[in-house]
Amino acid sequence: MKNNEFTIDYHLRSTWLAVQKMYNEQASNFNSTMVMGFTLLSIDPKHGAPSTSLGPKMGIEPTSLSRTLKNLEERGLIIRKPNPQDGRSVLILLTEEGLKMRDISKEVVFKFNEAINDSISIEEMRIFLNVMQKINAITVDKKIFHKKTETNY
Repeated sequence: MKNNEFTIDYHLRSTWLAVQKMYNEQASNFNSTMVMGFTLLSIDPKHGAPSTSLGPKMGIEPTSLSRTLKNLEERGLIIRKPNPQDGRSVLILLTEEGLKMRDISKEVVFKFNEAINDSISIEEMRIFLNVMQKINAITVDKKIFHKKTETNY
């Protein structure tokens, strides 16, 4: 076993890359990508979503989001309309085709979750989610690297 296989980030990263690859393989069957599916799932099917709320909600950079939205719009999966509640922003709405692709994305996510739930006990999942929440809290806290130590340069 390599030294980096003992670090938390190695396991988080390698697992996420495997999940991402699986989702992208499924999405490619529909001439799509995981990010496109995730974007469709992040848009409220009835009311749409303000474009300004999508980036933070999805955790992606504005440039990447703009590229994804442009691609979805070119494919006829979304339309952009002025936001009636905020004239400065744009509302992203799903088209009929976008709703169909959203349903496909949702089905893929549910199928993956079902496979996980079939393989992992409720107790194991509870512990896993608890650990992930703690890791997230430690990361978001941002106090890890504020202490002066000999290893900080």
